[in-house]
Amino acid sequence: MLKNWMVVPTRLPLVRRRCHVCASDRFRASGKFRVNANHKVLDAWLLLLCAACGDTVKLTVLDRVNVRSVRAELLDRLHDNDLGLVADLLQDPVLQRRNRVALDWDDAWRLDTAGSDHLDHEVVDVSVRFAARIPVRPVRLIADGFGLARGEVERLVVEGKVVSAVRLGGKLSGDFTFTFKR
Repeated sequence: MLKNWMVVPTRLPLVRRRCHVCASDRFRASGKFRVNANHKVLDAWLLLLCAACGDTVKLTVLDRVNVRSVRAELLDRLHDNDLGLVADLLQDPVLQRRNRVALDWDDAWRLDTAGSDHLDHEVVDVSVRFAARIPVRPVRLIADGFGLARGEVERLVVEGKVVSAVRLGGKLSGDFTFTFKR
C-alpha cells in the first residue's frame, strides 16, 4: 500500500538572530518591507520584530541595485507587502547567507497523513513530500505518522523494519520515501 504524506508549514518560521537590545535570538517576520530609492539605485529590506522585546531589525533583500534591473512584478510585491514574497525570501538560502541568519521551524509545520487507514497494514510504502524547505528529522515524521515513540522508530530502523534509500538520521528538507514493516 502506497501512502502520500505532506509536510506543510502552519506559519512563517522564526528567524534566528541575536537581538542587540534584549539578547533574545528569535525574530518573527512583520510581513512588511521597506523600500528606499536613492537616485537610480534601490534598497529593500524585510522587517523583523524581536520575539521578546519587539525591537525592529532589517534583512537586506536588495542592496544598491539599479532601479531598471528590478522586475516591475517584484517591485509591486515589495510595495504591497506580499506575504507570499515574505515566505519565499525567508527560505532563500542566498538571503539567509547574506544576512547571516537561520530559520527556526519549531512548531511551524504539521504532518498531513491523509487519514490513519495505514496503521493496520503489515507493509506500508510512504512517500513524504515537503510543501516548503522545512528541515525535519525523518524519525520524528515516522513516529508522528504511525503514532509511535521516536525511540521505537529508531529501534525499528536498526532492526531493518523501516527502510529508506536516504539516511534516516539527521534532518531532511527534501522529498523521500520509506517502507514500514510491522
